[in-house]
Amino acid sequence: MTITQEPQAGTREVGRDRRRKEDQRLITGRTKWTNNIELPGMLHLSMVRSPFAHARITGIDTTEAKAAPGVMAVLTGEDLKDQQGSLPNAWPVTPEQKAPPHPAVAVDRVTFSGEIVAVVVARSAAAARDAAELVDVDYEELDAVIDLKVAAADEVLAHPDLGTNESALWVFDSAEAGTGDDVEAAIRDAEVLIEREFRQQRLIPSFMEPRSVVVDPTGEQFVMWSATQVPHILRLMLALTLGVAESKVRVIAPDVGGGFGGKLQVTPEEVITFLVARHTGKPCKWNETRSESLLAAHHGRDQWQKLTLAAKADGTVTGLKVQLIANMGAYLGLVTSGVPILGAFMFNAIYKFPSYRFECQNVFTNTTWTDAYRGAGRPEATFAIERMMDELATELGRDPLEVREQNWIKHEEFPFTTVAGLEYDSGNYEAATARAKELFKYDELRAEQARRRESGDRVQLGLGVSTFTEMCGLAPSRVLGSLAYGAGGWEHASVRMLPSGKVEVITGSSAHGQGHETAWSQIVADQLGVPFEDVEVLHGDTQISHKGLDTYGSRSLVVGGQAVIKAAQKVIEKAKPLAAHVLEANVADLEFADGKFTVRGAGADQEGLSLTGLALSVFAAHDLPDGMEASLDADATYDPVNFSYPHGTHLCAMEVDTETGETTMRSYVCVDDIGTVVNPLIVDGQIHGGLVQGIAQALWEEAVYDDQGTLITGSFVDYTLPTSADTISFVTDRTVTPSTTNDLGAKGVGEAGTIASTPAVVNAVLDALRPLGVTDIVMPCTPERVWNAIQGAAHQPVVEEAAPHFDESAPNQDTPETEGGTL
Repeated sequence: MTITQEPQAGTREVGRDRRRKEDQRLITGRTKWTNNIELPGMLHLSMVRSPFAHARITGIDTTEAKAAPGVMAVLTGEDLKDQQGSLPNAWPVTPEQKAPPHPAVAVDRVTFSGEIVAVVVARSAAAARDAAELVDVDYEELDAVIDLKVAAADEVLAHPDLGTNESALWVFDSAEAGTGDDVEAAIRDAEVLIEREFRQQRLIPSFMEPRSVVVDPTGEQFVMWSATQVPHILRLMLALTLGVAESKVRVIAPDVGGGFGGKLQVTPEEVITFLVARHTGKPCKWNETRSESLLAAHHGRDQWQKLTLAAKADGTVTGLKVQLIANMGAYLGLVTSGVPILGAFMFNAIYKFPSYRFECQNVFTNTTWTDAYRGAGRPEATFAIERMMDELATELGRDPLEVREQNWIKHEEFPFTTVAGLEYDSGNYEAATARAKELFKYDELRAEQARRRESGDRVQLGLGVSTFTEMCGLAPSRVLGSLAYGAGGWEHASVRMLPSGKVEVITGSSAHGQGHETAWSQIVADQLGVPFEDVEVLHGDTQISHKGLDTYGSRSLVVGGQAVIKAAQKVIEKAKPLAAHVLEANVADLEFADGKFTVRGAGADQEGLSLTGLALSVFAAHDLPDGMEASLDADATYDPVNFSYPHGTHLCAMEVDTETGETTMRSYVCVDDIGTVVNPLIVDGQIHGGLVQGIAQALWEEAVYDDQGTLITGSFVDYTLPTSADTISFVTDRTVTPSTTNDLGAKGVGEAGTIASTPAVVNAVLDALRPLGVTDIVMPCTPERVWNAIQGAAHQPVVEEAAPHFDESAPNQDTPETEGGTL
């Protein structure tokens, strides 16, 4: 539940709870998902996938499959090798980056279990699936590398022709960049030194609607419908990859059932469906099964992290060194290589580290490739630094919130340039934390925790803290260019004034559950003074929205929404000469408010001219000023000069049964500062959904491969997604410090809950168990892992002084024993 809402001033739309315009068609079944699209004579595709993680293809027999009822064609990589090109990677993070060719259909070798080796084309989906079972593929199995740390050793190569598993090594050093001091000196001189290793497990985006593609080649253009987040990027990449004129490709993202970054991709299946449609001259459709989605749609996270934190004895942090190994999987997808690099700018978080170094080694393995998943690099960074701040507090015997407050940027210090070189424009961590502590009843829960510890209660209480910030509005084109990203970060919008007085808004951002149609209507209603109901928002079709960079990285509102505002402001400016002409006034004397032009100083009783009335006058064009064109429509392209930086404080209370390892969430409070809120109802939905995804990483979700590279969590029986029955009612609230970099003052909200919640939960579980000697649990914190951690701690030696750090992998290390033997 939400404790407070922003005040709703007058009749303004921004700040109002509005039910989403989109919901009516979505919940009544009147929408069309890609898989609902049926075209005359349409053929259906089914993919034949490798069961091996690494193998040479020695032969493919398609004879029986081609003879099956309803089958029109069976195509292999050999058939398509001269047409399919290589799937794009838009982010070569270093000039030396290594990347193998990425075919849509494997030709002579497969490099992960689930890679496509053939495609069956049939008159029905059932016939295609049945015939796919008849394709006989001979493989010569090769050694596979599955674990990222093993891959970093280069003993077994995912791509032997590359000669190494390392794709790239990316380094940021504050001393070299001129943004801070030498971290090695800080480590050498540290009075307190904390070194920890963390594992970010592999996750699967698990969007509600499986991926689906339809391609119609029968008209003047190739028309593709796809369940994608990025129709504009997809169109461009299809043209570049397949050598087709971009003007001959139209991509439509109809209603899309979620993405979470999992549909920020140019997929093999999109390329294959396009090629088959071109080959057959008939409309073609592919729709994935859920097991295909879990197996072969890109995965997320999957990092090994080593952090070294230097501090003074009083708790002041002096340096941070981060060493990562990031698992790319078998190939580089659209932004695979850049995802861990995004985190490089967030490990320092809200804290005033004077020195910092970040090293990231990207490695290939014989697993499904990874790419963006909600937060993309920033959840990984936030988890690590928030765990480290708890470790520092434990080392010092102090409250974790107290240590954080000692080191964070104070509200009067904004704008603040961080050790990573970013300028945080606004924030108030003190206000968010104070409100969160109040709602959480932090001091009361600490007192209860002390009582339980003293009494030896079987069920211990732990309190977890996460005070986070993130870089949102993935946009500034110059910044992206400096990072070798292959595109800009601007966004485009158009506002059309119709003669009837209605308004059409065309946006380059492409919604897949965010509520753009509603929020953009609210923004434009305020800007132009028209009724909310009179605004229609169009998106997701490259024929209608001809220009855009789509939706990801919490950029829609702070970049796309700002483009909408700029276009609306241009409409008003274009209308001013006509209004001045009709009112017989100077343009400089006009004022515009509540949808009307009035003359400054002419009195409060003047009727004024409505913008909607002027739209009809422009359409008629009977009495326009000389030189004025007969249109009020306007376009705008907006490229921000900085990211935006939402922040918040998340507090979690977990109860842990020390005999069974069972964990139970007792309460969760988050107070987020996302700047100006356009629609509180939509914000609450984003926060709640994000929280569940972050909590799921902490407690339940993990993609697991066996030693041969077979995904053993390939269904929702084994890959554990939470339901509403597994979660509690969250308490959410907001503080507001508007962003200074856009007219709205908005900061972004789509990823906040996911980024902040994972460390809050894990810190809470560990806080409950620290008196038992438990110092870490590798996520997810399942009852089995929690129980094993408790048992392992119970059999560790009891010593008076702090236990030394032992590297379990190092040989010939004697374990210290207490007097009388090991406990």
